[in-house]
Amino acid sequence: MFDVAVIGGGMVGAAIAYGCAARGARTIMLDEGDTAHRAARANAGLIFSQGKGEGSPAYAAWTRASIGLWPELADALSLAGETSIGFRHLGVVSFCLGEQELEERRALLRRMHNQAGRPAAPVRLLDRGDVCALMPRAALGGEVSGGSYSPEDGDVNPLLLLRGLRAGFRRAGGTHLPGRAVERVRAEADGFSLTTQTDTLRAAKVVVACGLGIPRLAAMLGMAVPVHPVRGQMIVTERLAKLLDLPTSGVRQTVEGSLQIGTTFEEGVAEPATRVEDLTRMAARAVRILPALAGANVIRAWAGLRPVTPDGCPVYARSTAHPGAFAAVCHSGVTLAAAHAGPLAAAILAGRLPDGLAELTPERFAVPPD
Repeated sequence: MFDVAVIGGGMVGAAIAYGCAARGARTIMLDEGDTAHRAARANAGLIFSQGKGEGSPAYAAWTRASIGLWPELADALSLAGETSIGFRHLGVVSFCLGEQELEERRALLRRMHNQAGRPAAPVRLLDRGDVCALMPRAALGGEVSGGSYSPEDGDVNPLLLLRGLRAGFRRAGGTHLPGRAVERVRAEADGFSLTTQTDTLRAAKVVVACGLGIPRLAAMLGMAVPVHPVRGQMIVTERLAKLLDLPTSGVRQTVEGSLQIGTTFEEGVAEPATRVEDLTRMAARAVRILPALAGANVIRAWAGLRPVTPDGCPVYARSTAHPGAFAAVCHSGVTLAAAHAGPLAAAILAGRLPDGLAELTPERFAVPPD
């Protein structure tokens, strides 16, 4: 019997599994494999606090806590995988085009600052001159009116991050079963049984962290976790000479030199397919920010599905009917990876959820009685 079984080998599941194994728990991670709707495929790679947690102080504080843990996680994963995961802790600039976008950003930051609890991070509003001073190398388009900047934010290569989490998991003694989808999970007297197409496995604790597959499996353990798909489309250009001095939102130059453009946020779309009109709109905005991109070659474009809750905030659940069963889902798998591998994994091993996350349980979606 395993100490912990994690269902889901994507960004959230792999971070939790890594955190459990790194603390000495005998951990197994079951993963659908390449057929899964990897949210990492629709991820811009930002470790990003700006706007995270509007209306949810717990989400804002959880985000900031995770960002603070990121340097330690990056060092550990780079060591485990024997290669860098592309982590940069330089701060992130988020551009605004036109005065209306700048005023909307100003209003967002004001709301974040004034809400109960601490803001997610110290975010500063920038005018155009401020942006140019931060990024003297960037030849910005005339419509760039300013933006916002958080010195605590950063970025990473999301695919190298996923690979690093899995490498760290294996190095810590974890058992990874790719291509092994869980069909049924059942509570038993001394733990849980997980049935796949080929076998049945047993564990003292189970964590359901398989994205869009969570509602079905969580329900078997007495947890109602509402999740729906949101499609995100991405574009990557050829490698170019350095255009941006800092990581930026919406159009980000990677450490390799390519420009990553995106992403869309398409509610309720269950098909991970690209659309020419969406890619055209994304590319046009990127050129308005950086006119030098007009002549860049597009290397590839793709789409992925992200699991999103009704209010956009994470959900962390602990089954009251079957103690030892947990569920976790969010669309900020990169930003929150350090918190998932750290305090969340530690709390799960202790049989509870971390302190301060009561606001992020699925009970907030419960319909009150008439």
